[in-house]
Amino acid sequence: MTPPSIFNDVLGPVMRGPSSSHSAAALRIGRLARDLMGGDLREVVVEYDPNGSLVTTHEPQGSDLGLFGGLMGWETDDERLPGFREEIEKAGIKVEIRYVSYGAEHPNTYKLTLRNPDEERSMRAISTGGGMIVVEEVEGAEIRMEGDYFETLVFLSDVGAADGLSGWLSDHFSFDEVVVRQGSREVLLEIKSGSNLDGDLLEELRGNPAVSAVRVLHPVLPVLSRRNLSVPWLRCVEMEAFHRENGGGATLGELGAIYEGERGGLPVEEVRERMGKLIETMEGSIRNGLQGTSFADRILPAQSPLFAEKLEAGQLVPGDVLNRIIMYVSSMMEMKSSMGVIVAAPTAGSCGALPGAVLGVADALSKSREERIEAMLAAGMIGVFIAAHSTFAAEEAGCMAECGSGAAMAAAGIVLLMGGSFGQQLGAASMALQNSLGMTCDTLANRVEAPCLGRNVTAASNALSSANMALADYQHLVPFDEVVDAMKQVGDLMPREICCTGLGGLAITPTSKAWEEQLARGCGTCGKVEVES
Repeated sequence: MTPPSIFNDVLGPVMRGPSSSHSAAALRIGRLARDLMGGDLREVVVEYDPNGSLVTTHEPQGSDLGLFGGLMGWETDDERLPGFREEIEKAGIKVEIRYVSYGAEHPNTYKLTLRNPDEERSMRAISTGGGMIVVEEVEGAEIRMEGDYFETLVFLSDVGAADGLSGWLSDHFSFDEVVVRQGSREVLLEIKSGSNLDGDLLEELRGNPAVSAVRVLHPVLPVLSRRNLSVPWLRCVEMEAFHRENGGGATLGELGAIYEGERGGLPVEEVRERMGKLIETMEGSIRNGLQGTSFADRILPAQSPLFAEKLEAGQLVPGDVLNRIIMYVSSMMEMKSSMGVIVAAPTAGSCGALPGAVLGVADALSKSREERIEAMLAAGMIGVFIAAHSTFAAEEAGCMAECGSGAAMAAAGIVLLMGGSFGQQLGAASMALQNSLGMTCDTLANRVEAPCLGRNVTAASNALSSANMALADYQHLVPFDEVVDAMKQVGDLMPREICCTGLGGLAITPTSKAWEEQLARGCGTCGKVEVES
């Protein structure tokens, strides 16, 4: 596994809703599929395994939206995404979706057959949570592509030719990796590099008589990987040791900047500047959401403007910071549900908890841009430990993976904003995640709206409470690494029916099914549903 990056795995992508593990990840898979066909796509067959999650969720949670957008080469925040069906028809790409049992081991598995008049190719990929992906197979050849390299695939007639070409490339060029992989019909030579291959070399490869095709699959992640990539730590206990050995004066945010700088090969100041831009996007999403949003295919109307009105009128129970947080979380979630631009933090389904809590506290305390950046870097560092040793995918670990992670990340960031100690920052994260174990993901009508909004608000409230408990020196008892390991174990024990499949919990209540029928008729926020007795 490539070590997680804050900007790849934890905060981001900048995207349109509804779901990062569905729409953003599917879009990235679609873009790689488009590159595999050299940009010439006419027909695509998509196969979903009924034993996974996508048969029940691919349409309402945005897999179709994302995949179609990726097949057309779009970005995750493209303004055309809401009209994806009409646009793919204009592009002349025919997509057929089938439900086929093929023994998929991961709940978010995409099996694609890609065609144009001259060739046919196959690809199998998975969405691993928060917009992250892994391409596991191309043309029957086992492979591992995460979208963090320029991947040049050279298709050849036999292994001997591939071995010879591989040796020549290794002797004359410096690539991160050159690997021969046996496919079902051809041999693939996979070249991983940090930049696109020289044009003359590509032409030379295409002119080789043993080569049938050369395809360049461009990176889809913002931070690339490289050969001999190393990070200073991957466990919280290792980071704590580094902290002690270096005088114990650094905040968790400063350590997050150090980690991401080494992971991405970036100067620390560039890390901070990138984080600042993400925060600006989050703040813009909150402002726009508070002005009111609308979107036909959703259950909930815009509620955050009403909350703001009642807060201003003194009609809510006093609690300045908490009420501000509720308002911000709601605004962010409404932006997601109306196809507005948001930052997955760490996912789209949990995009409200972390920014709502941290930025709500930051605004209440009039914190500077620099202080906000440090708090988000602290949150990002906590997220790295979860990404490395557990998951952000609700399909694997329920809403614990999404809102639970967001709560832990936000709790650490809030303590930093309050000037709490390094130990208190970690203690807050531990308590918030402990409070989240076992949360189900059972969305109404298979939309990422409800109970998602309430759970984001609950996660942000959990973050604030855990931060205050840590600042008051409550004992968290269980070290953060152990809580993450427990989270992974709990996720493995959770039934698939309550892990974002729409097969259990609130998702199968009569009201949920009634909403599903009403939305299918094109009537979202047009009124309450009627439930047959």
